[in-house]
Amino acid sequence: QVQLVESGGGLVQAGGSLRLSCAASVGIFTINTMGWYRQAPGKQRELVAQITSGGRTNYSDSMKGRFTISRDNAKNTVYSQMNSLKPEDTAVYYCRVVRDFTAYWGQGTQVTVSS
Repeated sequence: QVQLVESGGGLVQAGGSLRLSCAASVGIFTINTMGWYRQAPGKQRELVAQITSGGRTNYSDSMKGRFTISRDNAKNTVYSQMNSLKPEDTAVYYCRVVRDFTAYWGQGTQVTVSS
C-alpha cells in the first residue's frame, strides 16, 4: 500500500503560480511512475504530467511550457510547479503513482484560478 498526501492547492489569480506537492508513504525509489492528473467539474480526469523513476517526463500539450514536474527521492515527494495559470486550469489535482503495476491515488487538492 502507498498513501499519498497532496498539498499546495489554493486560489490564485490568472497569471499566477502554485506549487503542488505529493508526499508518499514509501520510498519513491520503489515507485515506477509518479504523476499529476486533474479533473474539472463536468469533465473527465486528464493527465497533467508524469515522471518516471529514471527522470523522464511527459506533459499534456496544454501544460507544456507552463508546468514542471519533478521528484525528490530523499523526501519521497513529487512536485508540480505551475506557472502562468489560466482560469481553465481550475480543477481538482490528483497525485497518482504506479508501484508494482498497481496505481494509487491521492485525495486531491483544489486549484482555483480567478480571471
